[in-house]
Amino acid sequence: MKNAAPLELHVPEPPARPGEVPDFGWLKIPPAGSVARPDIATPPNEMRGHAYTLIRVLDEQGAASGPWDPKLDAETLRRGLRTMMLTRAYDERMFRAQRQGKTSFYMRCTGEEAIGVAQAMALDDRDMVFPTYRLQGLLIARGWPLIEMMNQVFSNTRDRLKGRQMPVLYASKEARFFSIAGNLATHLPEAVGWAMASAIKHDDRIAASWIGEGSTAEGDFHHALTFASVYRVPVVLNIVNNQYAISTFQRIAGGEESTFAARALGYGLPALRVDGNDFLAVYAATRWAADRARTNVGPTVIELVTYRASAHSTSDDPSKYRSAEEPGRWPLGDPIARLSGHLARLGEWSEERQARLASELDSEVLAIQREAESYGTLASGPHHRPATMFEDVFKEMPWHLRRQREEMGS
Repeated sequence: MKNAAPLELHVPEPPARPGEVPDFGWLKIPPAGSVARPDIATPPNEMRGHAYTLIRVLDEQGAASGPWDPKLDAETLRRGLRTMMLTRAYDERMFRAQRQGKTSFYMRCTGEEAIGVAQAMALDDRDMVFPTYRLQGLLIARGWPLIEMMNQVFSNTRDRLKGRQMPVLYASKEARFFSIAGNLATHLPEAVGWAMASAIKHDDRIAASWIGEGSTAEGDFHHALTFASVYRVPVVLNIVNNQYAISTFQRIAGGEESTFAARALGYGLPALRVDGNDFLAVYAATRWAADRARTNVGPTVIELVTYRASAHSTSDDPSKYRSAEEPGRWPLGDPIARLSGHLARLGEWSEERQARLASELDSEVLAIQREAESYGTLASGPHHRPATMFEDVFKEMPWHLRRQREEMGS
């Protein structure tokens, strides 16, 4: 039987090409405070709608409302704001350092700071986190020293990773921050496995992991959800939907036909879709999922809807694939400005305090950068001795490596 018409493929289109006026009308934004907050023991099939809506707490005037409002005190809110601003100041300094040739590569998280910072504050510091890149806010919120992060970016003599990782692929056992991998999606099954081990040992720590929306097309994502669902693993699985997987708009990964949160439903998992630029909503949803995991109810998938305001990395030119007007037209705004506005509405902040803090943080980061550069940069050195390539690889160095090291005269 011959088809009546020739077959065609559907190729999803971005909202605007370079030079066009962006239109985010496809993003349905419910009123702040309008989404119900179910009990943490609610069966997933009774809260399917949460995978398709958007949990919001802060409205356009900076007021907090609705059942997801975590009602954080002003001091906690100021700490969150300061940490987001510190993260942005750190990003700006490291971006400049890359442009000056002091490191080879950098990735900013501009516009996504609420995710790393609010989620770190909602989790326990003892919980294990398995991040993807652009989550430097997790480390900063946990108090990991900026000097350690900069040393790793510069691959200098104080780099704890001895120059073996790309810049921004941080790792810290002390901060319970699993080493970031350039191979995307691998951390989800690793987090599930770690959380399974925690449960087997009857520990009280949970795990959390992050993935970009583009990486949900990888098999590792689905493997992780299968194990998490079958064994009711105490883990929080986050999808950071910042609209772009490098230069590919999120519809190419399946965001046109459904939400990324909805992918959890086929595995019998609860899913929350959250305004990722709303600090309060991110905090509340993460705490809800963490409480669910801690009480042995099971895992949760969270889609955090945000926007990558900067380039994918210092190797990327977004003007080639998206409109220059897009960042300014993103309807969910900027997370720092929104939390600042909320604090001001409460009478706990002002433009003067905002400007003063921004200046103080920039000076603080600059001073730390100067110290880090005193230990060397990628461009000028000094670096670790070549002989260190033999260290920290095997528990007991095999004979052939000992011989090679001796031949090097080290």
